[in-house]
Amino acid sequence: MVLMSLAFALPALGKHYKSTYPVSCSQVWTAVKDVLSNPENYDVTGTDDAQMKADYDVKHSAHVNISGAMLQRKNHVTLISQGTTCQMDVVSNYSGWEHNDEGDFKKRVDESLAKLAAAKPAEPAKPAEANK
Repeated sequence: MVLMSLAFALPALGKHYKSTYPVSCSQVWTAVKDVLSNPENYDVTGTDDAQMKADYDVKHSAHVNISGAMLQRKNHVTLISQGTTCQMDVVSNYSGWEHNDEGDFKKRVDESLAKLAAAKPAEPAKPAEANK
């Protein structure tokens, strides 16, 4: 009975974490999809590219007990455009002593954004005007 009570109470324990990026949400969404595409870390259960939202489960390490795995709830990420910036809203239900998905997820998105920025080709040089 206690286990069932906990199972229904846990969704209320999920916390919202917000991060603001100084780039467009389309750039952040590319990074979010890159992070979620890693099957070692995440199992994506639903995405909406138009709304820039995704639902996902965090992959468990081999030593997480069965009851913890059964009680896990879906995590959610939503991007909200704020003019020239983008707010990433993460609802994380899987953080604790052995795992910090909120911190891990943001760190992975930051790394992916940096990788994408480094891979972006530089603006082509403008030709010099001919002397008259």
